[in-house]
Amino acid sequence: MAIPPKSAMPSVDTELGLARRFWIKFTRESVFSTYTPFLVCLASGNLKLESFRHYIAQDLHFLRAFVQAYELAEECADDDDAKFGISELRKAVVAELKVNRSLVQEWGLDLAKESSLNSSTVKYTDFLLATASGKVEGLKGPGKLATPFEKTKIAAYTLGAITPCLRLNAFLGKQFQKLLDADKGTHPYQKWIDNHSSDSFQASALQTEDLLDKLSVSLTGEELDVIEKLYYQALKLEIDFFSSQPLFQTAILPLTKGHNPAKDHLMIFSDFDLTCTIVDSFAILAEIAIVTASKFDRHHPEDQVIRMSSTDLRNTWGFLSKQYTEEYEQCIESIMPSKKLDYFDHKELCVALEQLAEFEKSVNHRVVESGVLKGLNLEDIKHAGEHMIFQDGCTNFFQKCVKNENLNVIVHVLSYCWCGDLIRSAFSSVGLTELNVHANEFTFEGSVSTGEIVKKVESPIDKVQAFHNILNCNDDRKKLTVYIGDSMGDLLCLLEADIGIVVGSSSSLRKVGTQFGISFVPLFTGLVKKQKEYMEGTSLNWNGLSGILYTVTSWAEVHAFVLGC
Repeated sequence: MAIPPKSAMPSVDTELGLARRFWIKFTRESVFSTYTPFLVCLASGNLKLESFRHYIAQDLHFLRAFVQAYELAEECADDDDAKFGISELRKAVVAELKVNRSLVQEWGLDLAKESSLNSSTVKYTDFLLATASGKVEGLKGPGKLATPFEKTKIAAYTLGAITPCLRLNAFLGKQFQKLLDADKGTHPYQKWIDNHSSDSFQASALQTEDLLDKLSVSLTGEELDVIEKLYYQALKLEIDFFSSQPLFQTAILPLTKGHNPAKDHLMIFSDFDLTCTIVDSFAILAEIAIVTASKFDRHHPEDQVIRMSSTDLRNTWGFLSKQYTEEYEQCIESIMPSKKLDYFDHKELCVALEQLAEFEKSVNHRVVESGVLKGLNLEDIKHAGEHMIFQDGCTNFFQKCVKNENLNVIVHVLSYCWCGDLIRSAFSSVGLTELNVHANEFTFEGSVSTGEIVKKVESPIDKVQAFHNILNCNDDRKKLTVYIGDSMGDLLCLLEADIGIVVGSSSSLRKVGTQFGISFVPLFTGLVKKQKEYMEGTSLNWNGLSGILYTVTSWAEVHAFVLGC
């Protein structure tokens, strides 16, 4: 079993219980499960009955394996409270089995025909029962717990393999119930959703997590690592389970499904600062400039007359930053329509963003005139780029896009960044030399910056013009465009792309967008709605300038939607 490298993991509050920490740590896996075609169809309500029947039949095998695993774990527990807790969880699964059997009767499922297990069901049930029997990878010897003392750990290991499945199903139940509450309509699989979102099901998942926490208190660090691996393995097997469910219909995702590289051209556009990265390039370049000035201060104190000292430079950067923030907020207020529009008005939005463009250009002119960008060494810039921290999942998504020979995907990065070399170095450090970078550029004398900028992309207007130029330069293959951004500078590109995806929660973007009649829809919610409206046999159209932008909380959602699991 393998878990993702620690560098790829989000930080997790160590004060949380073990189960909760694992759930947060492996958020990516829960996202990938949610975005499987089977679950999107189920959430939409247009899942074919044949698919649901097959799923229910397979789920019965899961539940029976849970009961058996709990029985084995209970036998190994040496604490009366632990035995009682496991017994209560087993009883809850037995009750769940009764609910599923009632669903079987209601939907006319013939278990004689649906009794065979598919491979993903076999893999999980075999894994679970092997764990409950003490056959656990990563342990000494043949992987079997033999002594009475060792056997007491089986209960914790078993809970580690069960907990993520219950938590995922409880999570799905709540997610689907929210959609139902918003839609206020009937749903053919209402009872399934009601069951998984019910207080009793949610309580059962929580009790399982609490018991895992208690059983893990006395374990060593090495043994906790084993539980983490079991937890992760169980989540991966659950993704496989949902991914392998047969569909007797067309699902609208993943986006690249049916992609023909000879005829189709998927074009991914992305912003850079804070969309791809954790820190804005403004702060990186400012720090390089200040550090460079500090070195100069130490080695050439007599020349401070012709160059700003590090203290003066830091103060100047601080002033420029504060001035930008204050004037930006004033500019945003000035371009807002007096009242919220009832419809999306692209023309009026473009007029408003012309004002923002003039502001952004004036800021760049002010920065150049201040001299703060003078004297930066190209090698220092590249070094800083190599150490930039990306948003979790961002670079993995781009790598999967450009290195898949079965896809015809081109990625373009459009950025306000003053120095394109910083961006290219950042992506090159993770092996992404194929990305096309469109940004401003420093001018250099030798390897030292002159303080001037070759201004190419300064505003929302420049970005959308670059977007159009790129589209007009490509071949005649069928194009599908996706733009991923986070700020006001991306707004026009987000709207004009076939699919605009907003990462994060920029307050100014949402404020201005909403006033101009733009709708911000969670991506999963939008996909469920689109699946619900999809008519079999028709072509699926994603249209730009619809006034709808899709929001995500992580790059995992982008990855799951575009490429699948």
